[in-house]
Amino acid sequence: MRKIVVQMCVSLDGFIEGPQGELDWHLVDEELHYHFNHQLSAMGAFLNGRVMYELMAQYWPTADQDPDAPAPVVEFARIWREMPKLVYSRTLQKADWNAEIVREVAPEEVRRLKEEPGGDLALGGVDLAAEFLRHGLVDEYRLYVQPIVIGAGKPLFPPGTAKTSFRLLESRTFGNGVELLRYQCVQ
Repeated sequence: MRKIVVQMCVSLDGFIEGPQGELDWHLVDEELHYHFNHQLSAMGAFLNGRVMYELMAQYWPTADQDPDAPAPVVEFARIWREMPKLVYSRTLQKADWNAEIVREVAPEEVRRLKEEPGGDLALGGVDLAAEFLRHGLVDEYRLYVQPIVIGAGKPLFPPGTAKTSFRLLESRTFGNGVELLRYQCVQ
C-alpha cells in the first residue's frame, strides 16, 4: 500500500513560511536539492493544495530553460512536469502539467488512491496536510528542520490541530546544517 508523505522545510520555531509567505530562509544547497529530487522522483504523484500548486507552477514548468540553472534545478523541473498531480481546490478552474483538479478531500477516495500500485504520494501544502491529518490519512512526515528562527509566519501545524503521536524513523544531518527528521504517524 502506498503511503502519504508530507515533506516540508520548517524553521526551528515551527514555521514553514514567513509572515509574508517568504521562503528565502530555506537552505537548499546542491546536496539537499539532489536529496529532494531522489525522494520525489520515486513518488507516484504529488498531492497539492491550490496555493502550493500555483507556487510550483509559477517556476518549475520552465526552470530548466534558464541556461544558468543549476543541475539539480534542471533535474527537478523535469520531475515536476512529468509527475502526475492532484490539485485539491474548490476554486481553481484549470490545472496544467499533468494535473487533475479534485474538489474536496474525500477520505474513501484517498484510501482507494493509496491502494493503487505505484510510488508513495507526496502531499504538499500545510492546509491540505492538516485536512489529511484530521482524517487520519497521513502516514509519514519528512521534516527538513532549517537552523534558523524566523519568529512568525505560517506554522507547520495550525492552532487547533488534534494531539497526534509520531515515531521517529530516521534522522540525517546535511552539510548545510539542515536536519531531516522522518516520522511515522502513530494512529
